[in-house]
Amino acid sequence: MPVDNRDAVEPELDPTDATAAASPEPVPLVEPRDGVPEILTTPEGLADYVGRLAAGTGPVAVDAERASGFRFGQRAYLVQIRREGAGTALIDPIALPDLSSVDEALRGAEWVLHAANQDLACLAEVGMTPDALFDTELAGRLLGRERVGLGAIVAAELGYTLAKEHSAADWSTRPLPPEWLRYAALDVEVLVDLRDALAADLVRQGKDDWAHQEFEAVRLAPPPPPRVDPWRRTTGIPAVRDTRRLAVVREMWLERDATARDRDIAPGRVLPDRAIVAAAQALPRTRAALAELPEFSGRGTRRRLDRWWGAIARVHEMAESDLPPRRAPGGDTMPAPRGWSERHPEAAERLRAVRATMRLLAIDQGTPQENLLSPDLQRRLAWDPPAPRVDAVTARLLDGGARPWQAALAAPVLAGALSNPRAVPDVA
Repeated sequence: MPVDNRDAVEPELDPTDATAAASPEPVPLVEPRDGVPEILTTPEGLADYVGRLAAGTGPVAVDAERASGFRFGQRAYLVQIRREGAGTALIDPIALPDLSSVDEALRGAEWVLHAANQDLACLAEVGMTPDALFDTELAGRLLGRERVGLGAIVAAELGYTLAKEHSAADWSTRPLPPEWLRYAALDVEVLVDLRDALAADLVRQGKDDWAHQEFEAVRLAPPPPPRVDPWRRTTGIPAVRDTRRLAVVREMWLERDATARDRDIAPGRVLPDRAIVAAAQALPRTRAALAELPEFSGRGTRRRLDRWWGAIARVHEMAESDLPPRRAPGGDTMPAPRGWSERHPEAAERLRAVRATMRLLAIDQGTPQENLLSPDLQRRLAWDPPAPRVDAVTARLLDGGARPWQAALAAPVLAGALSNPRAVPDVA
């Protein structure tokens, strides 16, 4: 029999203990109110739950579990849903890869997710896209909450403790252990309650329109474009100095990516970045020399040593014209800000003024600076400033992807900062 510990009697607090009265200990949430449901793996079971979903009422809590760090892609390996009148469902999207019937049952309903931008892509892959969205993590950020992880914000807002020990588990495991299913069910147990608490505070702070615009921006965001030269994001690559060694990084990264894709394993489990960078720095001339590197001493690494040596051997045979340039072709024309103070002092002074101005605005609004205006947009405004007029700054911000509420809030103060950067004091 499942235990609903939300109705448990809490110990009385000493009325003289102001700290205890103000901040009672969170109550552990250890069992879903309806128990842990059986995982849905059949069309019949899914159809039954879809019928209940369509008859349910109010917002719907949605979550997905992936296998980041274990599998190659970011597909969903479990989908959790809870709605008033329908209860909680745990759906196996490997056994049931088409969840468009769930999508139809929820047409017009508001979905409640935590950190929605992490889950919307994998949900779309199985046919689920929301018509309306409430993101509890983003709401917490707009409200200025110090900690916005699901466990922390549930404790602060609702007074419950959620265990998070399985958040980084390999959710591609089959069968899924019962304790993992309990964890997954609890992740959607109180999402709607959390939504209601945060929504009320957004109204109190006058930020409900901000939130609506932000949620819509997340919901409607297109898939990110493919990265140019994704191998250039290899951890440690700044230590690789010349173009032939960069070619080693490129060829080994591509070889690793193909291997990881074929085996459906996270690339870092096939070969860690540090091994790629070590091989590039050493630039071994023989297979034996590669094998002597400490980073290639593991059993799995040695088993695929011919692959890694083949990548390096190709580089040794490359003409200079086939080596990659030090900078990605067609990359950003704006240089990294760390060099502005020496080479572009006026831009550096504008950036200091823009950041200080936004920091003051963040303090005034009780919302993190990066949520008021993206750091990238702040840098671009300083690098290539518009005329220091409110209308010109507003147009530039909107063209750069700022939401209307952000432009309306930031443009007046940024116009002043751009007109006289040196008048803006530093802000700690």
